[in-house]
Amino acid sequence: MRLVSFAAAAIALSSLTLPAFAQSEEAVMAQIESLHGQSEEFGELFGSIQDAFLFDNPTNIADLAFYPLDIAANGELYEIEDPQDLVDNFDALVSSETQAGLSSQDFSDLIVNSDGVGFANGALWASLVCSDDSCSSAEWGIIRINN
Repeated sequence: MRLVSFAAAAIALSSLTLPAFAQSEEAVMAQIESLHGQSEEFGELFGSIQDAFLFDNPTNIADLAFYPLDIAANGELYEIEDPQDLVDNFDALVSSETQAGLSSQDFSDLIVNSDGVGFANGALWASLVCSDDSCSSAEWGIIRINN
């Protein structure tokens, strides 16, 4: 009986650390606004990312990222210095599985935590990044891609 109680407690505690999936779009927007702010701007970024992957447009994807951009691919971590590096090496750096996951991403299945917003089970991360040292303005962009 004690083992069952311990197992139930462990499962309950572990569920507190996992991101919530299959929420309403409103709940996701509220989480983004609460943790990061500028949720409407994130919604615009979401649409741009999804369109870029859906229509196979590496140039638009590259324009949505902050550089240097870390990409985990082929068992290595690459630091992409500028948008053209990403465009020139896109198919080698972003797997077809990652591309498919990102083009079919549902807004309600995004991962929202203090680090940013994860797409396709963490294959891509976006965050609100300050434009200057005082952080008087910030914008959303892609900060990492994981294959």
